[in-house]
Amino acid sequence: MSKSIKLLAMLGLVGTTLAACAQQEEQEYVVVDPEPISIEPVYTGKYK
Repeated sequence: MSKSIKLLAMLGLVGTTLAACAQQEEQEYVVVDPEPISIEPVYTGKYK
């Protein structure tokens, strides 16, 4: 093969390797606590 084809192939390989190894942006996760479906009974004393 000619030198220009080898050079283009090598540059393409280096470019794809750098793109694959590039540091990806970390995704931010937001966790929301769900609201309770029913309210638990509150202790109000023995005979109330």
